[in-house]
Amino acid sequence: MENTFVIRDDASYTLNFLIYIQNIFLNQRSSEQERKFPYIPSMHITFEEGFEFRYKELWDEVRQRIAENPFEDGKIFNGEKDLFFKRLFMDSNDSMKDYDEIYQSFKVWWGSFAGHFSVERSIGDVIENLYRELACTLIQRGITPKKELNISLVYDKCPLGNMEITSYFAVVPINDFYVKYEELVTKLRKNVCN
Repeated sequence: MENTFVIRDDASYTLNFLIYIQNIFLNQRSSEQERKFPYIPSMHITFEEGFEFRYKELWDEVRQRIAENPFEDGKIFNGEKDLFFKRLFMDSNDSMKDYDEIYQSFKVWWGSFAGHFSVERSIGDVIENLYRELACTLIQRGITPKKELNISLVYDKCPLGNMEITSYFAVVPINDFYVKYEELVTKLRKNVCN
């Protein structure tokens, strides 16, 4: 049987930005030992009431759009900047100023060597092993993949959003490639073999 399996992995601008916002929100409610990147002690952001519910809705919406068309990612982040503000932040001049600073801070980090490039490169060898394991499973079982497997890589976990693997699409934190690798392989194997 010919191997037609393809994995497309990408570090999502939009989903990583949502995690960036999530972590700022969680840092305002956590102890010193539980803080996450980015930690911005001088800023107390006024988030919209019901933030966690609103965040989950926005996460699911954006995740679905990227799952259906991975090339939407950059369009959402760059072209729909106000979407995040309107859904997650209190509507005031101070909140808009804070949001603009968060957005710019993320863009600077993401555009730096320590941002997008490092996140994508962090799984270089591991993604090759994952590909081999999944491709071998498909060949052994005589399964032809329905489409390419899209993995959207994020720099941190997303406890406020849905991280379930859907049809040939997965949002995976870097941590899972190293700490939960076998569990990740099992979940992805079930996904591509069904």
